[in-house]
Amino acid sequence: MGIKTALPKSELYIYTAVLSLALLWAGSWIIEASSENVNRKAVRENVKPGWHYFGRKMDASDFEWVMWFTTFRNHILFALSGHVIFAKICSMVSPKNRSLIYMLYGSLAVLITMGWTYISLILSHCIILYSVALVKRKWLCFVAGVTSLATFKMEPFNTWQEGFVTGSFDLQDVLFYGGCGFSIMRCMSFALENCEKKDGNYSFMDLIKYNFYLPFFFFGPVMTFDRFHEQANNPNLTRKEREMWNITIHALVHLGAILVVDVFFHFLYILTIPSDLKLLKQLSDWSLAGLAYSNLVYDWVKSAVMFGVINTVSRLDHLYPPQPPKCITMLYVFAETHFDRGINDWLCKYVYDYIGENHDAIFKELLATICTFAVTTLWLGPCELVYIWSFFNCFGLNFELIWVLNHSFSSEFSQNAMSRRIRGLFNAVNFWQIILYNVLALNSLDFAQLVAKRLLLKGFPLSTLSVLFVTYCGVQLIKERERRQALLDDLEPVPPPEESKQKAE
Repeated sequence: MGIKTALPKSELYIYTAVLSLALLWAGSWIIEASSENVNRKAVRENVKPGWHYFGRKMDASDFEWVMWFTTFRNHILFALSGHVIFAKICSMVSPKNRSLIYMLYGSLAVLITMGWTYISLILSHCIILYSVALVKRKWLCFVAGVTSLATFKMEPFNTWQEGFVTGSFDLQDVLFYGGCGFSIMRCMSFALENCEKKDGNYSFMDLIKYNFYLPFFFFGPVMTFDRFHEQANNPNLTRKEREMWNITIHALVHLGAILVVDVFFHFLYILTIPSDLKLLKQLSDWSLAGLAYSNLVYDWVKSAVMFGVINTVSRLDHLYPPQPPKCITMLYVFAETHFDRGINDWLCKYVYDYIGENHDAIFKELLATICTFAVTTLWLGPCELVYIWSFFNCFGLNFELIWVLNHSFSSEFSQNAMSRRIRGLFNAVNFWQIILYNVLALNSLDFAQLVAKRLLLKGFPLSTLSVLFVTYCGVQLIKERERRQALLDDLEPVPPPEESKQKAE
């Protein structure tokens, strides 16, 4: 509503200038804080030698990023490259059996990496959920799936199952819980889609092919079974025009993102500084706001790179998985806030849309969002921090939905520029709610509380209003981008209807 309402160009130029200067200013504060405090004990413990010729050390707080792109970089590249080469050769020889070939390679890679006991553990859960799927009762499939997922997310069941896996290496815990968690979500998708199948059942081999596709196995994204089954068993392997060119461009973009993050980690210690509360209390309000924002941007970049690399490999296999998450900078509503589009699509299809139906009744919307966040809480792992995160995000989403269902603005008022400005003010507040609600899960509750206290209480009114004004400028620029995209979409030609068949003489 009102997305095509334009603002004067001069106003947009002012917004661009204000936003650019504010980002540069906040960035300079963070760079200064990183350089001046590199020898503090709390900072020194989380940085490691980096660019010796520039005299810069590297922020190494994120264990997963360091593991992926340093310690296990060659192992990951070897496994994915082997998949691409092996799958391509075998697909050319027997395109009808390519899903079976993907499964064989994936199973072998998982077996070599994690051992036969891990494979046996995964298969045991697959067998149980497949048996439940044959009953074709959605509620039973969902209860069985949630129970199975809970055994990997709650004590003492997760520790007991982890004890079956022998060996020890730095990334083992991440691979164990990643592979198990995503396997359960895929098994639930299979079971729920089998309930929709009217004639007969899908085979157990269909489930194994779906689950042991290597690029998706450990880190996702979750591609629902119906989409995977249709695409993986499609013998037509022709590509769209310029598709290989687009795949190459995406691969280069992700490589560039990795290099940019590496550069930023040598100048902006955005992950290490928030762990030192004494240092945080010495920083300016703008520095804290910049740190909170940059933490979410980094997590988005991390998710986008991880899913982007996996998506590139899967697109070479003629699969079209969920896209990387929408950039956090472009988010000013809770309804679009997610860092894993695959899990988001899964939750929408099997929980939110199933319970909410047409999304036109407030009670059903409340029930649908509460159930969605209940499953999300289990997926993330129940703990105090996740409970707080889930409560506030659920509250924010429900508040938005009730606002929309009640039609806060009349249709006439929503079509003018003043309506867009007023909406921009609300969206700016919403933007910072999204940041504060999510940074507590990505960083720490203490850091989120400190940022909120400084921006809302101690920094009021100067810091509060200035940060909100800068955010308002950013929101209006995002709305302008969305407006132009909407106009371009309207200009796209509508395909002509199919010509009617000639009548028989």
